[in-house]
Amino acid sequence: MAKTVFTDEAILIEEDEKEQMIIEEEDDELISTTTTTTKEPPKIHRLEESVINRIAAGEVIQRPVSAIKELVENSLDAQASSINVVVKDGGLKLIQVSDDGHGIRVEDLPILCERHTTSKLSKFEDLQTIKSMGFRGEALASMTYVGHVTVTTITSGQLHGYRVSYRDGVMENEPKPCAAVKGTQIMIENLFYNMSARRKTLQNSGDDYPKIVDLLSRFAIHHMGVGFSCRKHGAARADVHTVATSSRIDAIRSVYGVSVARNLIRIEVSGDDPSSSIFNMKGFISNSNYVAKKITMVLFINDRLVECSALKRAIEIVYAATLPRASKPFVYMSITLPPEHVDVNIHPTKREVSLLNQEVVIEKIQSEVELQLTNSNETRIFEEQPSPSVAAVTRKDTHFGPSASGGATTASKSQKVPVRKMVRTDSSDPAGRLHAYMQVKPSTQLERNASLNSVRQRRNPKESADLTSIQELIDEIDNSYHSGLLEIVRGCTYVGMADDVFALLQYQTHLYLVNVVNLSKELMYQQVLRRFAHFNAIQLSDPAPLPELIMLALKEEDTDADGSDNDDLRKKIAEMNTELLKGKTEMLEEYFCIYIDPQGNLSRLPVILDQYTPDMDRVPEFVLCLGNDVNWEDERSCFQTISAALANFYAMHPPILPNPSGDGLQHYRRKPVVVSLDEELNRSDTIEGGDNEIEHELLAEAETAWAQREWSVQHILVPAMRLFLKPPKSMANNGTFVQVASLEKLYKIFERC
Repeated sequence: MAKTVFTDEAILIEEDEKEQMIIEEEDDELISTTTTTTKEPPKIHRLEESVINRIAAGEVIQRPVSAIKELVENSLDAQASSINVVVKDGGLKLIQVSDDGHGIRVEDLPILCERHTTSKLSKFEDLQTIKSMGFRGEALASMTYVGHVTVTTITSGQLHGYRVSYRDGVMENEPKPCAAVKGTQIMIENLFYNMSARRKTLQNSGDDYPKIVDLLSRFAIHHMGVGFSCRKHGAARADVHTVATSSRIDAIRSVYGVSVARNLIRIEVSGDDPSSSIFNMKGFISNSNYVAKKITMVLFINDRLVECSALKRAIEIVYAATLPRASKPFVYMSITLPPEHVDVNIHPTKREVSLLNQEVVIEKIQSEVELQLTNSNETRIFEEQPSPSVAAVTRKDTHFGPSASGGATTASKSQKVPVRKMVRTDSSDPAGRLHAYMQVKPSTQLERNASLNSVRQRRNPKESADLTSIQELIDEIDNSYHSGLLEIVRGCTYVGMADDVFALLQYQTHLYLVNVVNLSKELMYQQVLRRFAHFNAIQLSDPAPLPELIMLALKEEDTDADGSDNDDLRKKIAEMNTELLKGKTEMLEEYFCIYIDPQGNLSRLPVILDQYTPDMDRVPEFVLCLGNDVNWEDERSCFQTISAALANFYAMHPPILPNPSGDGLQHYRRKPVVVSLDEELNRSDTIEGGDNEIEHELLAEAETAWAQREWSVQHILVPAMRLFLKPPKSMANNGTFVQVASLEKLYKIFERC
């Protein structure tokens, strides 16, 4: 037994020794392999000058627009009063910039395109007070390393100019005398000819020329004393063409159009505290009538076109909070600071600068922008446009004079349209509605307001929410609308109200009865989804307690209004719904602008359509619907049911008071009261005729409510419907649209008579 144990131990010891030897051999091999595979560190060597310059050129001249910006700034530094730009193939084949500045001296031409040669400064300290656009002396040199550059220039007093070509920073030949006009012309051909990857990338991009046009437009509205021109090579008409002007607003109008210029607010702000900020800012910002898909911000600091992401973000925040439906503004700002407070040498293309006390400057500008927008949002100006039909009638009336030729011409023109195809009115012609054939009543305040607000710009933010459920609901609308009804809605004309629920709309030669309640409900539903989390607010003057609102709604629903048992049940329901809605306050406020304070009072509602306020008599029904009909468990169902509840609340239902026109007047007569003979004799002196039997105050209230509703249908619902509504397919079959007449069919009937 001892021998066996000894043998086993010996074997175990021998195996351990073998394993140890194997491990040591593997370690030796690993060390050997590591030693043999380790290489010497790479040797540092000096790059050739041409390589250095081409690398730097690719950083300074990133795109054709970068080259044009550098050349235009050089022209401005040369005190040019006219700058012309010609571009071919987005700037890859040809860039030509001509100016009438002071030109370049012939003795400076040999070193013109060498790196770090400049006339703007001579020592580093000059950067502290630099006022020129350029200062590094890199731009022209960089262009010669990525393109073929030709310079033609003449200075004042010379009889002729000089032309010279450059490549890789040096002249290809001696300057040659040539005919020239005042100033300098720099031509770059075959840009990025030696950078194949970048050239292919830019050839596949079609946005280089628009970037160039945008660049010249920005320079044009700031440098008012300079005329700018930009066109494609071979084009007869320039895409940018401005002349020197003394008015900034005229410069903006000539470049960006009348629609931008007439919706601008002048803004000025300054700081004179040496300890915090010294600056002066002047500019223009757009008001609530300006709507665009993206922000346009033109910023100049000390006459240098730059970008400032912090300032841009600050302005966007103000617009989003103050004018959420106009949150993509047009902004032009020119900020002037002491040169020593601006560091211009922080970006390769000088696109950005750094300001001393930048946060203080931005905060002051942001506060002034917010103040101007708040003031402008309180009052809005709407411009009346002359009615085409009135102008046409005026012209036609002038033909019925002694000269018959004009009348004959008018008649011949009108006969070009077949009689059965003639349309009485269209969506762009407000004349010819039923009101023109009704008895004219004295002008009321409501009618005066209608005339002042007949021309409106309705805006839809078209800002899709980040939530997938909302986007899915919007996609359902966009993918399931009825194309035929959409065409009718887009081109219809309001004719008048047929009864309490239906209105008459005309589209081409067809007349339709449309259900106002269904149309407005669907429009409101779609607008709630599209404006999700981007609402303005209607502030209630007196916050309404939720329990009382719910109790009112429950009493209206309950036919058996008596009984203490029902009262107790209604109170419990009101308490439960109130607690439920108080628990959902944060979500309702953030997404739907419905604010319920901690005490359970409703104090804020959303604005779904501009200039429209819902019927507040329907608030109890709306609150009860929020408590009972909303599915709070599923996100999509929750948002859908809340939107539907809002849509039903904001829909243009008939007012609760009966329509006082026609037979409805009987609802406003006083009920007969049984009195004694003596009382009757005493009242005989005061009662004269049936007019005294009318409840005049109640009647006036009803007339105002119904007139307001009809005004809202004509001036708010129909215009908004044309812009925003996408009718669902169900409206073609549920009686929302009913065709009641066709001019072609009526014409055939009358022909037989």
